[in-house]
Order: sequence, then C-alpha cells, then structure tokens
Amino acid sequence: MGLNNRVILVSNRLPVRVRASAGRVDLEQTVGGLATGLAGPHRERQGEWVGWPGDVARLDATQRLELDESLRARRLVPVQLTAAEVQRYYEGFSNGVLWPLLHSMPTRMPLECRDWDAYVGANERFADVVAERWRPGDLVWVHDYHLLLVPSLLRARLPSARIGVFLHVPFPASDVFRVLPRRAEILRGMLGADLIGFQTFSDQSNFLSAVLRALGVEADVDRLEVGGREVRVGAFPIGVDFAAFDTAGGDEAVDRDLARSAGSAEALLLGVDRLDYTKGIPRRLLAFERLLERHPRWRKRVRLLQVSVPTREGVGAYRELRRQVDELVGRINGDWSTIGWVPIQQLHRSFDNAQLRALYRRARVMVVSPLRDGMNLVAKEFVASRKDERGVLVLSEFAGAAAELSEALPVNPHDVDAMADVLDAALSMPESEQTARMRAMRERLRATDIDSWSAGFLGALAETGQRPIASPLSSAAAGFSRIVTSGPLSLLLDYDGTLVPLALSPGDAAPDPALRQLLGELAALPGVDVHIVSGRAAATLEAWLGHLPLHLHAEHAGRWRPIGAPWGDAPAGLGTWKAAVRDAMRVFAARTPGALVEEKATGLAWHYRRADVEQGAAAGRELRHHLGALLANAPVEVIAGSKVIEVRPQGVHKGLAVGRALECSAGATLLAFGDDRTDDDLFAALPEGSVAVAVGDRPSRAAWRIADPASVRRLLGSIPSLRAGMGKWGAA
Repeated sequence: MGLNNRVILVSNRLPVRVRASAGRVDLEQTVGGLATGLAGPHRERQGEWVGWPGDVARLDATQRLELDESLRARRLVPVQLTAAEVQRYYEGFSNGVLWPLLHSMPTRMPLECRDWDAYVGANERFADVVAERWRPGDLVWVHDYHLLLVPSLLRARLPSARIGVFLHVPFPASDVFRVLPRRAEILRGMLGADLIGFQTFSDQSNFLSAVLRALGVEADVDRLEVGGREVRVGAFPIGVDFAAFDTAGGDEAVDRDLARSAGSAEALLLGVDRLDYTKGIPRRLLAFERLLERHPRWRKRVRLLQVSVPTREGVGAYRELRRQVDELVGRINGDWSTIGWVPIQQLHRSFDNAQLRALYRRARVMVVSPLRDGMNLVAKEFVASRKDERGVLVLSEFAGAAAELSEALPVNPHDVDAMADVLDAALSMPESEQTARMRAMRERLRATDIDSWSAGFLGALAETGQRPIASPLSSAAAGFSRIVTSGPLSLLLDYDGTLVPLALSPGDAAPDPALRQLLGELAALPGVDVHIVSGRAAATLEAWLGHLPLHLHAEHAGRWRPIGAPWGDAPAGLGTWKAAVRDAMRVFAARTPGALVEEKATGLAWHYRRADVEQGAAAGRELRHHLGALLANAPVEVIAGSKVIEVRPQGVHKGLAVGRALECSAGATLLAFGDDRTDDDLFAALPEGSVAVAVGDRPSRAAWRIADPASVRRLLGSIPSLRAGMGKWGAA
C-alpha cells in the first residue's frame, strides 16, 4: 500500500450544486473546507466521490440522464435520498441530535430521538453504494458525523478494505457523550474503520474515554483491539489552502464598500460565521457592547462587521437565533449610534474566497469566538490572508484551531467582560507585536496546509490493517475435525477468558461442575493430553483443578506440575525486585478503589477490573510507566493483560508450556486456545502443524478465532464424539 492507491471519498454531500435552467443541467463547484481539502486526493488519485447530489426530484427524465453523465464525467457517484429521508436522517438525527451533542450542548437535543431508523437506513444506503464501487487496493475515506455507521457497515460488506473515518466536528467528554441513547451503536460504527481521525488530541482522548466507558475497550495509547483487528486513532488537524488565501488578489468591490461604510471608524473588528448556535454570535455582540462601555476611547473609532452566513433556515432553533441576533444588533445600534457612526454592521449572506480575502485584509482584529468548534477554518484563513503580517486574531479557547494558533489572543466566549478586555488589548496591540505573532502563525499554517492534511491521513490509512484477521473457527468445521482425529492430541488451554468468563475479582472465577466434568472427560480420552496454561498462581490451580489428571502450568508457565508429580520450584533471584514491586502496586491499589494486588511465587499482578473503568485504565497506564522506570535494570518484564498489570521474570512466558507438552506426548498435534496477549507467547512457540485459536475479537497470532468461553466449551465438548467417530460438528 502506497501513495498511489485509488481513494473512494464518502461525504454527506457531493462537492457540487445542481443548477437546472432553460432545459439544461449545470454543476457548480462548491467551496469550503471539505470540498477544498478533498479536491486534491480526488483529482490526483483518480478516485470516486460518493455523496448525496441534493434535491433532484424536480428534474425530468432527460435532465436526470444529463445529470448522471455530468456526474460520471467528474467521477462523482450519487446516493439518491428522498426528501423525507433527508429530513429525518439529515435534519432529524444528524443535526437535531448528533450536532448539539458533539458540540457539548445536550440540552439542545430533542426530548425524544425519533429518527434513528432513518439515520441507519441512510448509512446503509451509502455503504451499499461504496461497496459497489470498491475494488481491491482502494482506500475508503468516510467523512463526518452524518455517516458514523458507514465504517462498520462497510466492514461487514468488505472485510479486507482499508477504511478511514474523519470527524470534522468536536468529540465531547465521555460524560456528555453518554447522554446519547445510541452511544454504543455510534461507537461501534466508528470502530469499523482501520483509522479514526480527529481534529485535536483532546477529541481523540475524549473518544477513547467514551469507548472505554461505553464498550469496556481499553486503548493502548493510540490503538484499540476490536473485532480481531487493530484500530488506530489519531489527531489530524485540518489546514487551509494557504496559497489561495496568500495570493495577492482580493475583491475591489468589497474594498470600496468597506471604505464607503466605515464612516468615522478607524478600526474594523470582523466576525465571519455560519449562523449557528455553536458560534457564540450573541455573546460576541454583548462583548463588543461591553467594550464600548468599559473602554470609551473606542467609541466612534471602532466598528464590528458581523458576517452571518445563512444555514438551516427551515429549522426553528436557527430562525430563533437569527431573530435574537437581529434584535441584539438593533438594540446596540439604537443605544450607541451617532451621526456618521453605526457600531455594528451585519451582513446575512455568503462570500466567495476573493471577497473573504478582502474582508480579512481590511480587519484590524478578527474575532473567532465559538462556544465549541471542531477546528474553525476562518481563523486559519484570516492568518493565511495577511501577507502584510498585520492584524490580530482573537480566538476562542474552545475552537480546535486554538491548539495550533498559540500566538492568537485566547478568549473564553462565556466571559463577556473578559472578552471585552481582550478586544481592547487586540485593538491596542503595537504593530511590532502584531508582526511577530502573525509571522509565527503564518509559517506554521504554510507547513500544515490542506494538502499536507489529506496526505498525512491517507498515508497513515495506507499503513494500517497490516495484521491478518483471524478466520472464524465456525467456518472451518472440516479442518477442525481432521485435526482432532489425526492422532495423538495435546490441548493447551488458557483459563480466564478462555474456559471461564473474565470475573470482576480473581477469586470469582472458580470452575463450575460442568467445566470440571468436561476437562475430566477430555483428559480420559485415549491419546489426549490436557494442559492448563494460566497466569493463575500455582496454589489456585491446585485447589481448583489439582484432583483432575491434567498438566498444570501456573504463573504464565513460570511453574508447572505434570500429572501425578509435585510442583517445580520458582525461579531463583525473585527477592531482589519483588518487594519494591509489591510496595508500588499496593500504593496504586490504595488510591484506586476496586484494584487489588495478587502475589504469586514468580511475580505479582495488579488487577483493576473492579475499579471505575476510566480511573482504573489511567492508573494502570501510570503504574506501567512507574514500574518501567523502577525495574529498568531488573531481569523482569512488565506486561499488560486484560485489566491486569503483571511483573514476571524475563524468559518466563506461556511458550515454555509447548516444549513440556511435546515431552509429555511426542508426535502429538498441539491445539492451543487463549484470549489475551500473554497467549500470543504460547501461539508463537507452537511448532509447524499446530493450531492456535484466539478467543474473542482481539488481534492475535492465531489463524482461527472463536467468540467466547461458552463457544470454547461447546467446541471442546465435541471432541469425544469426533474421536470416537460419532456425532457431528459441535462448534458455535
């Protein structure tokens, strides 16, 4: 996989508007961050772009054919949706439910989420169209909150596809995201991707926290193990077309209009936003009024130009916002205007890039003060437009761009008084400081423009998914039958998570009578040896299973006991490090409610399955780092299992059980089962001709996979009849 893979882009809308007039159909290219950012990959990789073309119901049959030809020529693939589907999927669930929630405004969600079925249906339609267009080697890049189920739907249709998803809006804190009734389905939908991209590291962290709390899946820094695959998560802050905004050209008509309307004002404050409740426009207007109150020297000398781009005008909440903004502008102008000076001018319209450049270059202060924003490209466009290295950017702390544009003046848009003081500081900033700040931001944005963003994401996506996906064991019935009936057989069985479900406390997983009976029946079969290969302490395995004719390998094979023989001694030299590890684990257990320390002859384990999921995971990561430093020169390993951190001597691992099993039964076929990373040591040591089976959905060395302990027990229960030449396949 390299930089030349064809790319299938998937977004809610195609990057064109359909214009029908005088019996003909024209396509007009749209502008904006997404259309601009993806134009390069679409053009250079000869890819296809899948999306809704807009409402084309008014077109007649001839115009439909003309439209299809025009779209095909541009490699644009339409997803047809009815007006009712768009209303429910787009306005209803996407913008009525997900938009406010993802912007940390759950109180703006409706009392009932009625349109989930429409969201699912639309996502399935998109997935069907993509699956029809996909061919081996393609990269699939899904965009934004409208299509968060598409990755998992595509994964079911195209198991081997490379799929990426990028969220252009913020991802809220896990406590906010938990408000969503369909939170698990949305997260699972996103986790169908190989690479999940966010605007900021904060969004990435919030997502990983939500996955941990809602699904119980813990990340390893920036990776998750889901569905037998490795899913990468990363921050890829989107840039702007720096060269386009840095160009010398502007818009002379806009310049003339600005000069004519300035009146006595010598300084222009500029705001450019979609008219959306997330943008904080009413608070910005109040902060400007507070500037006039608290800093009277700016009266008649400053003017605020607020550009409010129309959006979703058919939605009641947006009509109410426009009414509120119009009333505020009218009141403030009524209170403060004088002959020749009107403090606020509002324009309710869209502007093209040339017009925007003219606005950006005339402003002394650009005010970008959203209450919450994934990135906010207006802030970056303003900086890119300032070839003169003048002007000041006032930027909300809650915009994703704030993480990159540290030279901007930060502002809390919820604090109107403080925002007024920041506006005063911006208007008063000397030119030398303006230049120093602007130059630093421009250099950064030039290096991280829109092309580097798309290339960075697609490059990371091309590198994902290298690990093979284990095949479901249920699809290999004949192969399994041949293995268990081919001659001597040695079963190497992990215990926790393989023979019994993982328990909240280590002591809660004692074998039930049915399991004891099953193991006894297997061990009694002629030519069959059963080895339990567990991380459990030797004393625990002896108490639970010592009465059965089993080979017991305890503490990750650090100790073992053949059938009818005593336990071997623990490795020497443990006292040199064990006391320090014990003390550290006890400290972390004391400050993490629900965590506990388990002591074994060969090592120690710190369990946190009973702890709060997020607190336990955070404490586990911190403990791993602490132990890594503490044991830097000690002959030990620090390993992370399923909700457990263990310290064991170097060279002690489950792979040791393989040699012992071969000693016990020379020439036997080895069949191994295990559920976590420690079992990969066992799988790696298996000789050629052996079979490894991973339990659960984590990535593994195993070639086969089975769902859960109940399925393992049903499968093992089929072995006696298979070896007797009776019965039939019994796997789940």
